[in-house]
Amino acid sequence: MMRLTRFGLAAAFAIALVGPSARAAEPDKLLPADADTVAFVNVKQLIGSDVIKKYALEQIKQALAGEEAKKFLEDLGLDPLKDIDKVWVGSSGKDQNDMKALIIVHGKFDPEKLYKAAEVAAKKDGDKFSMIKDGNSTMFKYQPEQGNPVYGTVVDETTVIAGTDKKIIAAALTQASEKPKKAPIKQELAELVKKMDEKVSIFAVSIVKGKFDNVKLPAQLPIDLSGFEKALPKTDTLSIAIRVTADINLEVTFGMKDDDAAADMGDAMAKLIDGVKGLVPLIAAAEPRAKPLVDIVKTIKSDVKEKNVTVTGKITSDDIGKIINPGD
Repeated sequence: MMRLTRFGLAAAFAIALVGPSARAAEPDKLLPADADTVAFVNVKQLIGSDVIKKYALEQIKQALAGEEAKKFLEDLGLDPLKDIDKVWVGSSGKDQNDMKALIIVHGKFDPEKLYKAAEVAAKKDGDKFSMIKDGNSTMFKYQPEQGNPVYGTVVDETTVIAGTDKKIIAAALTQASEKPKKAPIKQELAELVKKMDEKVSIFAVSIVKGKFDNVKLPAQLPIDLSGFEKALPKTDTLSIAIRVTADINLEVTFGMKDDDAAADMGDAMAKLIDGVKGLVPLIAAAEPRAKPLVDIVKTIKSDVKEKNVTVTGKITSDDIGKIINPGD
């Protein structure tokens, strides 16, 4: 019994040192089947983070407390600081002209108030807002002065969606009714999502094969980008994770075509980081407001592991304060 107790205490102590294990993010089931990029924002976690509380929360509250914003949110029955939990975005397309996207917002909503607010907007400004029927579904359409229309609807009390066309909205509604079906996205994209920690503040993952083939970076710069430019077309996937707590931690991972491509990208990234670290102090010497960047770039590191090249960096709370209030 004594040996078991000691073992249990040792295990508990080890777990306490390591902390809770990361839990893989699960792709939202409403994401579009043809998405090649998925982004995620943990709104609740962001609002509750020390950095936001210290530097942004009061400004956000003041903006929401304005007479017009307050009336609008009351009509919607929505408190963004309390009622919105998470936001997912699934998109696809070669460029902005070809872009298709669906925004999925999870939280606590009042469907009746949302539909009523949409009807009021349609009557008040029919040139921009309208209610349309698509089968048994009612959608809200917003037509900006320039650009393509945006469509949206309420899925249920916990989910609201908006998209670039009616088809993407209709598909999401169908997926919502097929419980408990998983996200229909590509397996490769789903695996990228599952590599992310569900408690991360923001992440984005993308399949980028062929998207960087014709990228040309500026040549007239004090930093040589030629190696990075040559390595980019060999990138298959790209992942970005941002953790906002007391500080801000950034991680960018280039998933390369093979080990040789990863080695090339690793060499190019190391040279790029060295160039930035050498340049920033010169900029800071000429512009005092840029001094916090000196400490920030010191944290930037790169690592090559198999086919992945990962770049990490950190912005401390103190550095954020110096950037926001350079005179302090």
